[in-house]
Amino acid sequence: MKKILGDIRLMVKCCILYYEEDLGQQEIAKLLGISRPTVSRLLKEAKESGIVKIEINRGFQSDYQLLERKLEKHLGLKEVIIVEDKLDAAVQKLELANAAAKYLERTIADGDVVGVSMGTTIKEIAQYVKNTNTLQVTFVPLIGGVGQVGIDIHPNQIVLELAKAFGGKFSLLHAPAVISDIGIKANLQKEKGIKHILQHIQQTNIAVVGIGVPTDKRSTMMATGYYDEQDMKSLKEKKAVGDICLQFYDIRGNTEPFEFNERVFGIEIAQLKSIDKVIGVAGGEEKAQAILGAVHGKYINVLVTNYSCGKKLLK
Repeated sequence: MKKILGDIRLMVKCCILYYEEDLGQQEIAKLLGISRPTVSRLLKEAKESGIVKIEINRGFQSDYQLLERKLEKHLGLKEVIIVEDKLDAAVQKLELANAAAKYLERTIADGDVVGVSMGTTIKEIAQYVKNTNTLQVTFVPLIGGVGQVGIDIHPNQIVLELAKAFGGKFSLLHAPAVISDIGIKANLQKEKGIKHILQHIQQTNIAVVGIGVPTDKRSTMMATGYYDEQDMKSLKEKKAVGDICLQFYDIRGNTEPFEFNERVFGIEIAQLKSIDKVIGVAGGEEKAQAILGAVHGKYINVLVTNYSCGKKLLK
């Protein structure tokens, strides 16, 4: 059994949904990605521990949880997880990765196929997984490999680390992330080994994706050499605000202006809409527009972010 009954934050969230918002236990279970008996036990433990008496004891509820629920309603997301602000960007990424790991531990179940993108935050998730059970879960990369630098952010490497952490299986995609020509891409998709993994990717029911800001000179795509400052200028002119799986979109989530997307090898960004849970992991106020574009495009339905970015998303 997943050890989540001691999770005060999850317990309080269940109480708010059940006692204040009148959601049924089955609805709560579906919303939080846990079983109905687990919801029942969480509510029972909340009573026994004094979190719930006649009303929810607000002493157990933080500003973080209030902001989470506001964002869930405001953005129409299944769940929002807020982490503490950190001054150091590298430390902030670790906070986000830790929270994403805990969410995966809570929600992953036998039979799941978990698709993973690339990124400097996503690559840190595996180190925080404290799973003690061996799960019948398969991890797959959502896109091909990135450039010659930053092998640690390669989707295949991230998939290997997560599979090891969860005791699951994995499939690897041995193809470039971006193909020089659409015709070459079409031929590559027909290759037997490639075709098999692409079919496996289509079975993804949980996706973990980073959210980039393509007009930021510090972006992963700039670092890996997939575009230069001239390309960045073009993206600004076309009003790109974000990218997921190396595919660009504007503030409304539209992808049509960006021909580059057609050459990305792997899942098409529109296919994310049909995946049950798509967990967007991104922090920093500079990511707010990229997150909003992803929400408007319905590319994510779960968000892990930091407090200041969460506040900006409400404005």
